[in-house]
Amino acid sequence: MPSRSPPSTPSRVQALYDLCKRTFPPPSSSSSSPPPDHAIRAVSSLLDTITPADVGLGDDDVDESNILKDSLSAVTPPFMYLHVYNCDAFSIGIFCLPTSVTIPLHDHPGMTVLTKLLYGSMHVKSYDWVEPAVLASNSNSKPVRLGELHKDDVMNAPCPTAVLYPQSDGNIHCITSVSSCAFLDVVTPDPQYQFESTGHVCSYFHDYPFSSFSVGHAKVDDVPDNCVWLEKDEPANINGRNGMYAGPTVQEHLP
Repeated sequence: MPSRSPPSTPSRVQALYDLCKRTFPPPSSSSSSPPPDHAIRAVSSLLDTITPADVGLGDDDVDESNILKDSLSAVTPPFMYLHVYNCDAFSIGIFCLPTSVTIPLHDHPGMTVLTKLLYGSMHVKSYDWVEPAVLASNSNSKPVRLGELHKDDVMNAPCPTAVLYPQSDGNIHCITSVSSCAFLDVVTPDPQYQFESTGHVCSYFHDYPFSSFSVGHAKVDDVPDNCVWLEKDEPANINGRNGMYAGPTVQEHLP
């Protein structure tokens, strides 16, 4: 009798999909709560083990010369989004940034985001809303809302998976590549990114020092030095493009 080959070990991408499929239920109108802590810990632990090679990348896989030549008329050099998988419950995707590219200040409304930096370095600046909400108006009578700095630091690979929640841990954030870098995002529920189109699921913001505006009759006690005013902004400098994912494919399970 011929010997049977041992079953092949699933790729880490497949393992990530399998875990997310078990962990993140489809979104429900009756519940907007983030996943429980144990679920976040499980997905974070698996993300911590994923390397660039696991997703079809080298240790520094951004061809900056071609990206820059392809963007002479662009406001900023483009970053690439590599789609791995998405369903209503979650998405898996990779962002690849050449050096000195910024993804402007934006939020992920109602979403929990797990980010694994695969290679390179990136600076992250993030805020959370001050609660209860404190509002003011700028010189153009646009509303601004008080936010508090959560993070202003450089992440260097390898480092632990970062997690942000719908209302905390820096949901409003901007990213600037210190060197060429790539990071793997798991987002729940699915954000339905639409680069190279007019659709934007996120809101974009401009931050102003606290001293820029008066709060009028609103009472703000002991405002910390790390508070700023956040104003909704147009995503004029977004230059994201969809790239080709070259890693292991996800094998979906039938219900």
